[in-house]
Amino acid sequence: MSKISEGIEIIPLEPEQRSYLRREAPSITIVFDPDARGLDQIADASIFFSSVILVINRSSYVITIVFMTITAAVLAEICSALPLSGSIYIWAAESAGPKYARFFGFIVAWWSCTAWMTFTAGNCQLAVWEVDFPGGISNDNVKWRAFIWAVSEVILLVSVAINYLPPRFYSIVFKFSLALMMVDFFLCLIWLPIGVSKTYGFRTAGEVFTQTYNGTGAPAGWNWILSFLFTAGTMTGFDASGHIAEETKNARVIAGKGILSSAIATGVLGFITTILFLFCTPDYDTLFSLGAPQPFVQIYALALGKGGSIFMTIIAALGLIMNTSIAIVAASRLVFAVARDGVLPLSGWIGKVDSLGQPRHAITVIYIFGACILCTILPSQVAFTSLVSAGGVPTIAAYGLISLLRLTMTPGRFKSSYFYLGKFAIPFYICAAVFNAIVFSVMISPFFFPVTAETFNFACVIFGAVTIFGIISWWLTPEDKWLRREFVLKALEDLDPSGPATREHSD
Repeated sequence: MSKISEGIEIIPLEPEQRSYLRREAPSITIVFDPDARGLDQIADASIFFSSVILVINRSSYVITIVFMTITAAVLAEICSALPLSGSIYIWAAESAGPKYARFFGFIVAWWSCTAWMTFTAGNCQLAVWEVDFPGGISNDNVKWRAFIWAVSEVILLVSVAINYLPPRFYSIVFKFSLALMMVDFFLCLIWLPIGVSKTYGFRTAGEVFTQTYNGTGAPAGWNWILSFLFTAGTMTGFDASGHIAEETKNARVIAGKGILSSAIATGVLGFITTILFLFCTPDYDTLFSLGAPQPFVQIYALALGKGGSIFMTIIAALGLIMNTSIAIVAASRLVFAVARDGVLPLSGWIGKVDSLGQPRHAITVIYIFGACILCTILPSQVAFTSLVSAGGVPTIAAYGLISLLRLTMTPGRFKSSYFYLGKFAIPFYICAAVFNAIVFSVMISPFFFPVTAETFNFACVIFGAVTIFGIISWWLTPEDKWLRREFVLKALEDLDPSGPATREHSD
């Protein structure tokens, strides 16, 4: 066990599992990152949330790429210094320094578990192909909601079942998922434009870059700010490689590179893809008359015909299942690490691994949690949407909090990091903290105005409740059970032995 591991009481996973993931770790973040959930899903989010087309593609998306890449650099810096499973909550704890490490560690642990497990459930909701359904495909139809619930539960079950396979199959899963994603990408890049050119035709550059549409009812200024919900949402989750850092060979370098490369690739390719899709969408009257839960399924039908749209939908569905299974890989390692450190209820059971070194109990917990979340589709689509939207809030909050803590509590530390920011550190911390605060405010804001019971965004309520649970856990858990102050201090000294020991650290 390394000095750093001793400092935060980390117990490595079994060697067999570590060896398989070490070979495939560089692929995990790229395959899993939210931009890889399917190009059609990116476009669906764009159509639903992006009210100002011009600003999104020429300003807010570019702004997001810049500042999310800066955020990734901040996280890569501390990930390289602390390449451990559990990652983001350990980063928050060490960023806070010895005095406040436990407090912020507990809160971010609850945030991150909520975010990743909720994301897993939300990723399984898929209404991909149904034209004639009894009562219609509106969310007001309880039969439709029940059908979507059943399909979503099956997708979740299959995605979880893949994670029960022996570790030697992970290589196949990762490579197949990556290959499927690339097939989806190139078909959208080549086949979709060809289909559009032969049917309803492309939109003009003027329409793509100058036309606007306010579908939120918000004032023009806030309507623009709301566009960050889409742009930042597609670039959230690049910290995934950090969750398996403890199982990654040369994690000090590889895990940090995974964070940076994922953020950059997602931003650049997502921007290009969005521009392409905007040229390929029909006019506004046709677009907003489709009324489908997944608008691009209908756009595929318009551009490619029924056969082509079915084929593209099958690829999207398979990609969704495979990428959700990889999301569970990252989420299960996070939940396992949090439980192993005694933060969650039933930690003794959740934090165990089987004979193959897999955290099966953590995977089971994710399945139970996800299945329960999906059940909220039955009584109310609004409740489910609120829970899913709340999934991104804790992650953004954690990004911003870590940046703020690095700025105020531990500036100049972690100089041993392979990605040490040096003279860029303070500007990067400030930029990341401010930008993520803006995105956080967008994610808890109502998405449609005027606000009613049906359009109220419960993300703020859910986020507040999760934060309270984290504080309660911090209050009730004895200090000697997890992350004692002297351990944090020792870890800081091991990471930066030549750095100055402040008076606060030595108190």
